[in-house]
Amino acid sequence: MTAELVRGQNHTLPQTRLEIRVTAGSPVVAGATLGDERGTVRGAEWVAHPASPRVPGLEVSRQAAAGHRLAVDLDALPDAVHRVTVLLALPVGAGQPGSFGAVAAPFVAVTGLDGTEIATFTLTGLDTESAVSALELYRRQGVWKVRAVGQGYAAGLAGMLADQGVAGAAELAASIQDAVASGLARAVTPPPRAPEGDRVRHPAGPAASGAGEGPPAPPQTPVPTPPEPAHATQPLGDPTSPRADAPGGPIDYAHPRRQTSAPPPPPPTAPPAALGQPARPVAGDATGWSMDERLYNQIWGMFEDLARAVAAYRSAVDFAESRMDQELDRALSDPRSRIGGAGDRARAQARAKRDELTGRAREALDRDLAQLTAESAVVEPALPAAYAGWDNPVWHGYRVPMEIPMALRIGDLRLPEVTDLRIPLLVRLPLERGIWVDSGRTASEAAAATTGDQLRRPAMETAVALAARLLAVYPTDEFSVHVIDPAGSAAGSLAPLSGSGVLAGPPAAGAEGVSSVLAHLTRRVDLLQMALRAGAADALPPDLDTGEHLLIVNDFPHGFDDRAVTHLRYLADEGPSVGVHLLMVADREDARAYGPVLDPLWRSLLRITPVADDHLADPWVGHAWTYEPSMAPGGSRVLEQVLALVAAARRAGYR
Repeated sequence: MTAELVRGQNHTLPQTRLEIRVTAGSPVVAGATLGDERGTVRGAEWVAHPASPRVPGLEVSRQAAAGHRLAVDLDALPDAVHRVTVLLALPVGAGQPGSFGAVAAPFVAVTGLDGTEIATFTLTGLDTESAVSALELYRRQGVWKVRAVGQGYAAGLAGMLADQGVAGAAELAASIQDAVASGLARAVTPPPRAPEGDRVRHPAGPAASGAGEGPPAPPQTPVPTPPEPAHATQPLGDPTSPRADAPGGPIDYAHPRRQTSAPPPPPPTAPPAALGQPARPVAGDATGWSMDERLYNQIWGMFEDLARAVAAYRSAVDFAESRMDQELDRALSDPRSRIGGAGDRARAQARAKRDELTGRAREALDRDLAQLTAESAVVEPALPAAYAGWDNPVWHGYRVPMEIPMALRIGDLRLPEVTDLRIPLLVRLPLERGIWVDSGRTASEAAAATTGDQLRRPAMETAVALAARLLAVYPTDEFSVHVIDPAGSAAGSLAPLSGSGVLAGPPAAGAEGVSSVLAHLTRRVDLLQMALRAGAADALPPDLDTGEHLLIVNDFPHGFDDRAVTHLRYLADEGPSVGVHLLMVADREDARAYGPVLDPLWRSLLRITPVADDHLADPWVGHAWTYEPSMAPGGSRVLEQVLALVAAARRAGYR
């Protein structure tokens, strides 16, 4: 039975390999410290946190989230460790809650590897605290127990770490929060989880469900399941389980809505050839009220499938390498075995086992990739214009829509294990956050091969292509685009927008033009917010455009004074809630001249690049995905043709 603990109560742990699951009403930072017999943390290397998520016997999440699963192997802890304390803290920054009293009470559960709850604890009674010691696992007379702590700290993460004796607690807390802020800035925001499984895909035969000879591959056959995630059932000591005996214990990388048992057999009327064969993928094979919603959910399901499949492969490869190193260490620990044929045989056997395990992992990955590639081949042609690439034939039959779509494609994502499989990156509409198109050099090979000046034009062209997509998917007169180009340097890139007549006005140049556009949009945000708060929408001025607005800012911060920067930050923070969105084209290094004043602006926007760059992270396992912008094919005039149709529809609407 599950022990429901209250503050101060303890419970004996029946096993040493566990998961600690955290559920919170708002994204929280999860970490853990290792303590000696006195509870003292001997150094930063005894703290697991997002910037350093692994310590021996323990692994925590890499980013802030509303749900966490911490892997714990108490037998793998250093001998000097007698206590493991689980810490929760609120991330800092604009828009984040300042204390646990402002969010729902976090819930913490200690579970077995099969998901069976051993002990639970709800952290009630928190008020001004922004960090809390949730619970601790401690060793008493050779037996491990769990105690509900619930000790909050108004001084935040630094105060909590200092209380545990961590040297340099303030510096460590600052580095943790910096890592969390960077993760939030680059993470792709997942869609809201459907109340039921959002993927409906067909079984791929016994090979995909783990039946037959050889190691069971991570299950890759999603079917409709209840909303509770499926749990790993492989034994921890099984070498076919990824990272089974690696430090920190195993992590279940399987899709949380997948069925791990073999699917039911087909009905007797099914042809024999269908038995055990993968079903053909179907476009729209997900839940939803409309085809667009089903395709949206299906694409995000493919995104998650690929992330977890590659995570399982990478984890298995890491395990194989770790196992080889351990076997070599054991075999060669005796000096007599380091010479002669015994040492050579030990090396050969360890490497052969490593190659066998990695080969099996690659076979499992290849099966998953084949299924996802086949699914992509049928999904891509079926996408509506808002989800489709510029090379999709759907644009040749384009008509101005009557309704706003639920999402927009802003590029593609891929992983190095499979460069020819690309997942569309969809963002919800209306935009929930602005976008920063980075015109500076980054660490990617494509960006490193060019100078900063050479990147400015493709960065602006990327912004223009994105603005054109937004104009194309909104109904007539429900979306306006403003441009700030202080030096007039983007005239060539802006030609498709300015030449078609779809801009709300000529690009603003000079300090006066910058101030005028910012003042106009700031006034709009102020009026709409006041009307909404007062419940007096009918009192708005008749000349106020209540549609969505996009502000493109080129070459920021050139041409901006302190007042203009303040207005821009205000629009970034308050604009999205009332339909004003930012599309910045800027070099982060140029913006550093303003110091930390622009850090909240930088972190609040979704950063994309005009060239391939691996800076975005998925929200499930935190892979670094290579992003590629969605651009019209070379020599194609599809963008100009679509904008011409948008402009014609607008002119017809004015008559």
